[in-house]
Amino acid sequence: MTEADKPQVTAGMRGASWDARLMNRSYQMVPYALGTADGQRTLGFLFSVTGNEKTVVSLMHPREMAITHYLVPFVLDAGCACWVQGPRSIGNDLRLEHETALFDVAAGMAHLRELGFEKIVMLGNSGGAGLYTFYNQQALTPREMRIARTPGGRPTNLGELHMPEVDAFILVSPHPGQGKLLMSGIDPSVVDEDDPMQTDPALDPFSKANGFDAETGKGSYAPDFIERYKVGQTARVARIDARAKALLMAKHEARKAVKAGTATEAERRTAAHAPIFQVWRTDADLRSWDITLDPSDRKTGSLWGRDPLVSNWGSVGFGRIVTPESWLSTWSGLSSHAALDKTLRALHQPTLLIEYTGDQCTFPADIREIYDQIPAPDKQHVRVRGNHHGMALSRDEEPGQRIAGRQIVEWLRATMV
Repeated sequence: MTEADKPQVTAGMRGASWDARLMNRSYQMVPYALGTADGQRTLGFLFSVTGNEKTVVSLMHPREMAITHYLVPFVLDAGCACWVQGPRSIGNDLRLEHETALFDVAAGMAHLRELGFEKIVMLGNSGGAGLYTFYNQQALTPREMRIARTPGGRPTNLGELHMPEVDAFILVSPHPGQGKLLMSGIDPSVVDEDDPMQTDPALDPFSKANGFDAETGKGSYAPDFIERYKVGQTARVARIDARAKALLMAKHEARKAVKAGTATEAERRTAAHAPIFQVWRTDADLRSWDITLDPSDRKTGSLWGRDPLVSNWGSVGFGRIVTPESWLSTWSGLSSHAALDKTLRALHQPTLLIEYTGDQCTFPADIREIYDQIPAPDKQHVRVRGNHHGMALSRDEEPGQRIAGRQIVEWLRATMV
């Protein structure tokens, strides 16, 4: 097996940078530091060729800064400007609440309208799809009906937020939402959240008894195990939800005592405390190790690589260190509002959906469900060979990034320009 044939680590925006040769052109890039309605700052970069473009394509991820995203040159080829925005919580699960992130998106959309763009196309890549479809849902909801509180109970103030509407969507390798993604990958055999080594053998996805071959690094899981596994995953997420809510309730009650002037010393400390906890073993999606489940062009392994001992027990992983608020808002597949099955019903704008057939994050059944949930009468689904970020699946083929890019150029010219 050559290096090109091995599964590549593509978690986050790894491997999603542009080919510098495609940006060997005359273009301008202007940075903007924007103030948000809640008094924070967000940074964006506007790429353009002529400076007179009427349509802008906006690209953003809730956890990553993707200034050099590989689709920027193709957006420029289509005759559009490209806005690439960074969130306030780059790479930081401790702070990421999706309801708050909407304030960052709104600042960007308002800025683009103020610049005079006639059409705005939202390009949601991977986790950016969950963020942008959530924004669209809330922007199209009457202010008095917008989500009033985060899953952690904090007022969102979304009813007071100016949220400019957008004109079209491009979804590239979208997953069902960060919470749904994590729930499909969380290891249900964890017995004690404070001790990642404790394991329930009956639910261990990496044991020989349950179908995993450590020598080949591949799984072959029986239907009854798969069913029990999914039930266990939901149960574990529910337990973490309960833990997060209990921590927040204890803080809420302590703050009430402080305000009433009856707080004990312990209650004063609890009222001031900002709890943080770890979530171990979140890279155990059975489909990653048994690729006969919902088969596709993907290779064995996950976004984090092929060795589950590294990705499932290691220090780097999705949702590894969180606050109760960020867990409930972002990483809980039960509580998060930023799930596509909750937000896509509002997507009535023209939509292009690009699926990579070797994606190790979003599987064919996920894409079919996402496409079916989009109510827009003008929608298109394109399948392209490539991994989660469109890198070539073998050494002798063209990267899917370029094929997808050309599809986007064609669609933008026909639909928006």
